[in-house]
Amino acid sequence: MGMLNKQYTKNYLETIVFTSSPEKLTLLLYTNLVKLIMQAQLAIQEKDLEKVHNCIVKAKKIILNFKNTLNKKYEISQSMLVMYDYMYRRLTEANIKKDRDILEEILGYAREMRDTWSQAMIIVNDSLKAADSRNL
Repeated sequence: MGMLNKQYTKNYLETIVFTSSPEKLTLLLYTNLVKLIMQAQLAIQEKDLEKVHNCIVKAKKIILNFKNTLNKKYEISQSMLVMYDYMYRRLTEANIKKDRDILEEILGYAREMRDTWSQAMIIVNDSLKAADSRNL
């Protein structure tokens, strides 16, 4: 039964990835980044050093993905690149020191980025709906 559940979960996640818009995937990545940082904090509290390491490594991979897929034609891109570099360095430091305070700092940035992205998606959606209704 456990193996069957894992396969269902894998299939479900694949379906989400392959059917979601790029904007939705970005939101999912930000959400997962927040979740991983929170899991790392909890793992520090529980003294599960392997889990701390694994969560932070996964969080760093998400940051690298954001960095590598950043569209550099926009002015804000350079600021985002600097922020991603900073977050990546601080996550590395948090992993070495197993420092919950550093993770709390980065968690704040990750939440803010996730929430900003979510709000931007709502604004764009509302704008598109308004434009569609004018064209009817």
